[in-house]
Amino acid sequence: MKMLTTQITGLLQRIASSEEEAIGMTARLLAQATTGQGKVYFAAFGELGAVSANAIRGAEPFKGAVRYRGEDMTSADRVWILTRSASDEEALALARRLSEQFIPFAALASEAEDAEGNELADLAHAYVSLGVRKGLLPDDEGGRTVLPHALAGLFIYEAVRLDYVELLTEFD
Repeated sequence: MKMLTTQITGLLQRIASSEEEAIGMTARLLAQATTGQGKVYFAAFGELGAVSANAIRGAEPFKGAVRYRGEDMTSADRVWILTRSASDEEALALARRLSEQFIPFAALASEAEDAEGNELADLAHAYVSLGVRKGLLPDDEGGRTVLPHALAGLFIYEAVRLDYVELLTEFD
């Protein structure tokens, strides 16, 4: 338990120090929809659905947020793509489509250790890295275990939400 706590704490501290600017950019991008006539779509894949559920049905919902279900969008809307891996084909297909339609979006994902380039980050207007590239703890077979993508995603979500709320109070 102590080792897990230490590793999780380290992960969250790394995210806080290395992704602060990207978190702020994400909040600003999403706030553009809310201060205008748009919606904030949460397009979550895999276990990052936990972030979308929290944003829409949590104790402190994300103002203006709706779950993405394949709707047509306008340039007033903003999308936040949330996925475990920057190479997730479904997330990349959505990112490409949004880019072609000139709909600004942010993305949240982890990059593979051996990845060459990051198309998702290149397409996104704002990109936050989950920072989970391998398991946090060694296992008995010599590999690594504990891949806290959802936990890191929820941490980043809360940081974005705090900035977002602050931005919206400036417009009220």
